[in-house]
Amino acid sequence: MGYEKLTREQDYLQSRVDEYIWQRAKQLGVSRRRFLQTLAAGGMAAALSGRFSRTAWAAQTAPTPVIKPTPKELFYDFGSNKEMRWENMYERGYLVPNELFFVRNHTRTPRVDAKKWRLKFEGSGIQKPMELTYDELLSLPSVSMIRYVECAGNGRSFFEAVYGKKADGTQWKLGAIGVAEWTGVPLAEVLNRAGLKKSARDVMPEGLDDLKVRRPMPVAKALEGDTLLVYAMNGQPLPPDHGFPVRALIPGWIGVANIKWVGRIEVSEKPLFSAWNTDTYVLIGPDYKPEPPSKGPVLSNQDLKSALELPWGGEVNVARRLVRGRSWSPFGKIAKVEYSLDQGKSWQTARLREPNIAAAWVRWDFDWEPKPGKHTIRVRATDEKGNTQPNKVPFNQQGYLYNAVVDHPI
Repeated sequence: MGYEKLTREQDYLQSRVDEYIWQRAKQLGVSRRRFLQTLAAGGMAAALSGRFSRTAWAAQTAPTPVIKPTPKELFYDFGSNKEMRWENMYERGYLVPNELFFVRNHTRTPRVDAKKWRLKFEGSGIQKPMELTYDELLSLPSVSMIRYVECAGNGRSFFEAVYGKKADGTQWKLGAIGVAEWTGVPLAEVLNRAGLKKSARDVMPEGLDDLKVRRPMPVAKALEGDTLLVYAMNGQPLPPDHGFPVRALIPGWIGVANIKWVGRIEVSEKPLFSAWNTDTYVLIGPDYKPEPPSKGPVLSNQDLKSALELPWGGEVNVARRLVRGRSWSPFGKIAKVEYSLDQGKSWQTARLREPNIAAAWVRWDFDWEPKPGKHTIRVRATDEKGNTQPNKVPFNQQGYLYNAVVDHPI
């Protein structure tokens, strides 16, 4: 099966396991017919190891999908994906440290040698196809921006709580989000050097990961001042799990658009398509119609959300405390944050704390003196454009853009 058909992590990882087992079978002299017969019966891994199941074999032989340490006290573990635990941000500042930043991988983190790395610009939409080395990119004019990156599926687990059916994909709560200071070269700078044509329509960065994840954007988005080719994160070279040597930063757009480990950028005079804007990262469900060649409306912007800096379902002392949290919107600054301690019967206004940066987030807090027992806290934000978090959002099969008010148990 080619990589193009392995856009789901489960399919990819299983295919790698099957490939490994087949290689071991050949070493032991097993014929392909016998291999397929035994594999269909579910016994090949056991036959080869004498004790491992197929799943256990994968765990023993597959490479580590994430490089940085991700201890359970800091992250929820979803294999190749790691969700930030919000309670660890309570004593921290505005930015998420690199070591706490969530990880979203479609397969595994690749090891890229910056000395051998090249960034290719190709396609009918430019006059001068070109190639940049890492040092050449670093020598170009650069800027730094504080922006968030958020997975399109952040909040996905709440679909099951509301609709009683689980959406496809990693069951994130609200920790698939992070704000950092990103440093890099405006994509417009490089496109202009490549002779961007007036007739150019789409720009599509492509990653160097196993699947070569790629997703197009219109030229207008590519030319915005904060659309960057990033090489530093919070003042440090990009960590491998976050895109070293270079990633795209597409502020306000869903996480997959912020391609990591970029190695190629196609600029086209015609619309561009990939599996990541036709089969996945589109809305599929009873409330959405297909938009050929895509299976449903294609996602671009993320949506308005809020999160509490409290353990999920955890405990706090029965004493007066300062409750903290953060809210964010791709459409502008946050204008107001409200909280409810009585299942939404009444709402009070939280205090906003500077800075309040558009396409990043704002911190807020309120005083609370809980009584013994179980509680739920609801939070909703409103941005400067008048967008407010809803009470409910329609179900979609792949669980994207869940931004409704949630009950945080404590």
